[in-house]
Parts: sequence; structure tokens; C-alpha cells
Amino acid sequence: MISAMTTGQEGSLSTGHANTPRDMLRRLETMILMTGYELPLRAIREQVASAVDLIVQQSRLKDGTRKIVNITEVQGMEGDVIVMQDVFVFEQTGVVEGKIQGRLKPTGIRPKFVEKFEVMGINLPPALFGYRA
Repeated sequence: MISAMTTGQEGSLSTGHANTPRDMLRRLETMILMTGYELPLRAIREQVASAVDLIVQQSRLKDGTRKIVNITEVQGMEGDVIVMQDVFVFEQTGVVEGKIQGRLKPTGIRPKFVEKFEVMGINLPPALFGYRA
């Protein structure tokens, strides 16, 4: 998957299973190490950081429903660490008839991918991300 995502073709989508967006990156590292290729961990992390732009995490909540609880941007590398930033997080607003209610709340961070969108002529309002231009 990572190899295919780093071939220069725009647009890939994949699924994985982990408890948090950070855990998903760790799982990717582990899966790559399990292939038997002897790559330095930093090289693996650089490939992952280059290949993955966003992680959309869906979780099963206490009421049994599944909701998107994080949209996290992978921003690149800082030293040996993959830098990530939550763009949206789930905010519970209440419980109605035993079902958790809530919404994805913007964190106020302007994601780096906005610049890529603008180059393509797609202009997203800053308020969508909870900040003012």
C-alpha cells in the first residue's frame, strides 16, 4: 500500500485498524517491518509520512454506534518523528434515548492540504476549520 502511494500518482485510499491515528502509524511501521525488508525505522517513517495525508478514524462509542471521531493530518517529519495534527475531533453534545449525540468540531488549525486545494481552484472557507483568514 505504502509503495503504491509513493509512486507519484495522486489519490489513494486504504483502511486499517488501530485505536488512534498515532497507533495507525505505528501499525503501518510494524506491518512494513513484518515484510522482512530490512529498512531503517526512519526510512519507513519517511515513506509513511510522504504517502499518508489524512487519517480518518471511526470508533465504536459506548452506545454501540460508530462515528468518525478524528480527522488527523499527517504533516511530515520532524527529526525521527512523524508530525500529526488533528483537524477535526468528535465532541459529544449529549445522549438522546441512549444514543450519543455529537459533531465533528474543528480544532482551529489550518491544514496544509488547503494550499493544494487552492492550487486546484478549490477554495474552502476558513470558518470550516474554525479559523479566520
